[in-house]
Amino acid sequence: MAGARLLAGLALCVWAAQGWALPGYEAVRAAHRPSDVRVLASDGEVVQRVRMDFSGRRGDWVALEDVSVALQRAVLRSEDSRFYEHAGMDWLAMARAAWRTVVSGDVQGASTLSMQLAALLDDDLRRGPGGRGLMQKIDQVLAARALEDGWTKQQILEAYLNLVAFRGELVGIDALARVMFQKRAAALDDRESALAAVMLRGPNATPTVLTRRGCALLRELGHPGDCAGLRDLVERALRRTAAHRRDAPGLAPHFARLLVAHRTARGGDVLPSALDRDLQQAALASIRRHLRDLRGTGVTDAAAVVLDNRSGAVLAYVGSSGEFSDARAVDHARALRQAGSTLKPFLYGMALDEARLTAASLLDDRPLDLDGGGGLYIPGNYDGRFSGWVSARLALASSLNIPAVRVAMMVTPEALARRLSALGLPLTHDGDYYGYSLALGSADVSLLSLANAYRTLARGGRHAPVDLDAAAWAGRAGPQTGTPLFSPGAAWIVGDILADRQARARTFGLDSPLSTPFWTAVKTGTSRDMRDNWCVGWSPDYTVGVWVGNSAGASMREVSGVSGAGPIWHDLMAWLHRGRGAAPPPKPAGVVHAPVHFSPGLEPDREEFFLGDTAQAIFAAGPTRESFEEDANRAVGRVAAAEARALRIAEPMDGTIMALDPDIPIERQRLRLRAIDAAARRVATARWVLDGERLQGDEWLPRPGRHVFELRGPDDQVLDHARVVVRGGRFLGGAPAGEPPMAQ
Repeated sequence: MAGARLLAGLALCVWAAQGWALPGYEAVRAAHRPSDVRVLASDGEVVQRVRMDFSGRRGDWVALEDVSVALQRAVLRSEDSRFYEHAGMDWLAMARAAWRTVVSGDVQGASTLSMQLAALLDDDLRRGPGGRGLMQKIDQVLAARALEDGWTKQQILEAYLNLVAFRGELVGIDALARVMFQKRAAALDDRESALAAVMLRGPNATPTVLTRRGCALLRELGHPGDCAGLRDLVERALRRTAAHRRDAPGLAPHFARLLVAHRTARGGDVLPSALDRDLQQAALASIRRHLRDLRGTGVTDAAAVVLDNRSGAVLAYVGSSGEFSDARAVDHARALRQAGSTLKPFLYGMALDEARLTAASLLDDRPLDLDGGGGLYIPGNYDGRFSGWVSARLALASSLNIPAVRVAMMVTPEALARRLSALGLPLTHDGDYYGYSLALGSADVSLLSLANAYRTLARGGRHAPVDLDAAAWAGRAGPQTGTPLFSPGAAWIVGDILADRQARARTFGLDSPLSTPFWTAVKTGTSRDMRDNWCVGWSPDYTVGVWVGNSAGASMREVSGVSGAGPIWHDLMAWLHRGRGAAPPPKPAGVVHAPVHFSPGLEPDREEFFLGDTAQAIFAAGPTRESFEEDANRAVGRVAAAEARALRIAEPMDGTIMALDPDIPIERQRLRLRAIDAAARRVATARWVLDGERLQGDEWLPRPGRHVFELRGPDDQVLDHARVVVRGGRFLGGAPAGEPPMAQ
């Protein structure tokens, strides 16, 4: 009786139906928003999708002609076999459902696709936890009639397939096809279509139920042979419900997130960029290839950034090595890491502008110790050697540390810190905090900010921010003006020094990844304990920055900027200039070219560049070679003394109380002595004194009583001490030889 009353009520309402307010097809399609943001490369192709809406995983809107015919047939057969015959409500199906409810009490749905679509468009028509009531069912029928009056059948089917939930969070045929079946909706075959169709009956059905229903539908569709192996297809597809989309290339995940945050995008947005898709792929390939070569050295991560000098556009952006990384979600292009020697070009540029030195000025590369506030600051060169008097050109190109510290003494750390901040480097403290070590890169910077600071030098000293809104493919990436931070002449001379293969040969040799067959200026950097290495440089058109290290910040083994980041930098520069060269940038006004002569034994005479009236012809040496060697020997002595003063006792700790075990032979209960230096490294040649007497070796056979261990330096001064108490009991077989009986 209930089913009959429902059927009669629906018939009466449909007969008396008036208009139903539902949006039109065009409005529904226009309002559809995928859950992802699509980031486009400069050629208009998608390089990355970024999930923004987590209420459901919706794909792009797919036109009906781009949906597999097999899927359309399967969905219609499973959900609404008389779809093209009824006008929104299938009276025959409704009568059959009502009769079944009356006869067997088994409630069976009879909603047409039009009725289901109406419920998808109007929240008031959605099925609640207890099902739909009579009035809600009547409203659904009226809404379906209104859809049929205003929409075509093809539009209804298309909208339904794009809006219906299939499985879990997968909404719409595009998301289902791209994720679960890893193909386009147009490519779905009969078995995949049958599985998709039966998911609509029970989105959370078990694999067994889906297999049974899918096989039954395949038989109805005339494909009984496709039931073979269907269970495997079901399980394989269900394992992919959270997989990446088949058409999501995933070339630039970190850049995409940066762009989305910059433009405050939301799901469905399309974000154009200047990213070069081929260059991005080349950067990824280079990073992966070179990290394979560096296996076993502690290197697991790398990042690379390529900027257009003229516009500030980002042409390539790799934030992580991906498969090699222990933290692939971390954007290492924006992570803060110690800069190493990469800050030296800005220091020398300041000194040139302030006429504190010229490219030919002689700097003293001899041992130097400075008051660091908390003790002596004793910088050293990377290779541990000293060169005596060297020109500023050689000192910068070969990345010598002591000359750089001497230049910092001229410029002052405070002024250097202010200039670095103006360049966009994220310094968190002032110059007083870093002291002279700032010249050697003690500050933390990001690769993106560092590369853009180098772009300032490439642009003749004019600084401008990275332009994330530049879209070169649309012709909108114009030149930036910027703020002058260096004179064009100083920036040009720094670039000329960093492009000088002969000048950097002392440290890097003539044949290294820093050498290119076209004009480039480049600088490497390695942070303390080899935790990070960098290679940043520019050509007239591009600036390329590379960082190599690992997420945990652990030290690498025998990997420097020239061997770690350098080869990747070289690959990217070669790709950017393939088939064409790069001429040196023209010499700015105010830069003069003049011959220079050096004192015998220093550097060969050459032509050098000067700013304004700073040119001079002769550069003479200071102290003799003998005095240099004496200073070096004194410095070695001071360093050795400083290292000795830093020694301390690691084992035993002061205040240790030992209890001897009477069941273990005394000769097996020896105490191992261990001394360490300031870097916590074990010192094998430590001098030990116990209770005033010299000990040989680093082991001691304990004896009961109170004892004092002393660690002494070369001049017999006490560097550290440790007090130890040894307690014991009777040993089996009596007291050990040479030891008095132990008191109870």
